Amino acid sequence: MRQAVALVFAACLLAGNLGWAGAAEAACILYDDSYGERLPSPDSDVALWWASSGWKVSQTRRVPSRKGRAIQISAARNEAEAAQLVVRPTRPLNEFTAKASSLTGPHGAVLPAETIEILRVRYVYVEFQTDAWGARDLWPDPLPPFTEPISLEAGKNQPLWVRVSIPRGAVPGVYSGTITLEADGFSAQVPLRVQVYAFELPDRMTCTTAFGFNAGTVYQYHALQDPEDREVVLNKYLEYFARNHISLYDPVPGHGIQVEWVKLGEDEGAEFDPATRALLQEKDLTPRFAWSDWDAAMESAIRDRHITTFQIGIPGLGGGTYMGHREPTLLDYKLGDPEFELAFNAYAKAVEAHLRDKGWLDMSYVYFFDEPNPRQYEFVRDQYVRLKNAAPGIGRMITEEIAPALIGGPNIWCPMTWTYNHDDAEERRAAGETIWWYICTHPKRPFAGVFIDHPGTDLRIWVWQTWQYDVTGLLFWSTTLWTTSLAYPDHPQNPYEDPMGWNSSPYVKGAREPWGNGDGRFVYPPEAAGGVASEPVLDGPVACYRMEMLRDGIEDYEYLAMLERLLDEKGDALPARTKRRFQSLLTVPEEISKNLMTYTKDPAPIERHRDKVAKAIEALSAR
Repeated sequence: MRQAVALVFAACLLAGNLGWAGAAEAACILYDDSYGERLPSPDSDVALWWASSGWKVSQTRRVPSRKGRAIQISAARNEAEAAQLVVRPTRPLNEFTAKASSLTGPHGAVLPAETIEILRVRYVYVEFQTDAWGARDLWPDPLPPFTEPISLEAGKNQPLWVRVSIPRGAVPGVYSGTITLEADGFSAQVPLRVQVYAFELPDRMTCTTAFGFNAGTVYQYHALQDPEDREVVLNKYLEYFARNHISLYDPVPGHGIQVEWVKLGEDEGAEFDPATRALLQEKDLTPRFAWSDWDAAMESAIRDRHITTFQIGIPGLGGGTYMGHREPTLLDYKLGDPEFELAFNAYAKAVEAHLRDKGWLDMSYVYFFDEPNPRQYEFVRDQYVRLKNAAPGIGRMITEEIAPALIGGPNIWCPMTWTYNHDDAEERRAAGETIWWYICTHPKRPFAGVFIDHPGTDLRIWVWQTWQYDVTGLLFWSTTLWTTSLAYPDHPQNPYEDPMGWNSSPYVKGAREPWGNGDGRFVYPPEAAGGVASEPVLDGPVACYRMEMLRDGIEDYEYLAMLERLLDEKGDALPARTKRRFQSLLTVPEEISKNLMTYTKDPAPIERHRDKVAKAIEALSAR
């Protein structure tokens, strides 16, 4: 299998480099037909088959010849896992529906039907390939719900996304049930088999995340003006990200920290020298915070949505990107003014103290500058040194490779994956600093990326590589890039009709510079709001194939983290041979990821190793 996939990609790479679009399309991963199992069907005109969630199923690929008996899914308690049921009729099927039964397990235990969600796999047409791994064709990505019966075309595959969410406390073992398919003149019951592992995933993941989100874009596409409507829909998006273990830069949109700048009272400031005290009593340089609204929202986000990180703003740092930066100002003062220094230090220290009191300090980070160029390193470092001196407990994150000129400022390093240097990262870890990393419009092939027209394993592999290189956090710049005003100056983009993420930088209006299909987009608006709704749409977001793969990867990381913790706790009591075998499972096999550019495009090696880790966790948990 691995040889076949490697040959497919070698052919695709060659064709793309030579500009042979037709040959590239013929060889890309979308057209791989080496996977899947055919299932029994009561109607010779309707083929049924199933495949791992890690494959992107083409509408036109042939039905597999290998036979299977049931859809197979394995998951721990408090985990979601999916597989694909594919229907391929030779005649049109109208009024098609799919519904899951409850599942019966050991000693009469039951997984209710409500734990199984069946979504439609919808396709988007890729007109402009992200790179030579792509093809001009329909690619799967949105996963809308069944809101009404649908029609299936003759001669085309229609995958269904079968997602099982295992409840806490579920009895471990194998459960069986069926998925009932019905249409005009057709009915079938497809066996579903779910293995529940004898352990439970925690609510809060070990692998931290920090993702961008634009609530304004959601309100625009949903046509929401009423504050109550906005709150209802916003919460549905926040719940979606929570279910997928994603912490947003701002986990509580609309709930900011309220601050008022005031003069010190006559009986305050005894800790200052006379000159400083006089200045503080003369001018409005002392922050007074109203924390209640932000605190209440944050407490809910931490308790109910299990966030792992959040961005905190500290005024007076300036900011910018590689294109340019702005000098620090605060109130009416600039860097170097004594008033500036007093106000900055007071604000930063007060925020740090509050976060420490709440127990949130270790989750916080400042992200005031994005991807600085070398000419800006000194500026960035100097601002982070100021922050470190004022509030050393707040994280100082930078999206840039580890560079000597920056050392001493940031303490959370977040390079892009293709600029990651393991030796440099090890030095920073030894110094007590933290390593995250990110992907965005780059890297493209041969690296794992975010793109629709890349292998299905890419985002899951990204998290396995995160474990492989001892990285602890994932960052992504946007989840709701549904349009840009440059590419679509007259009307918003419909992400169902145009999957490309277009450059949003201030270049020529109307110019279209492609960033990559799906870049900046981890969720879709409801289908009724795809091109901006004409009236309010209160439905929640439409799931995304790539987010499902990312969630699976984060949960895989948790398996490995749980095994590592159990070995630390119980490993010494194991027979030496068993301990070595379990410890070896913590090393990512080369068949999954040899390096950042050589990794599996077939999900089977991931699933096999995940199962071995699960069985080791079960064995250790039972001791």
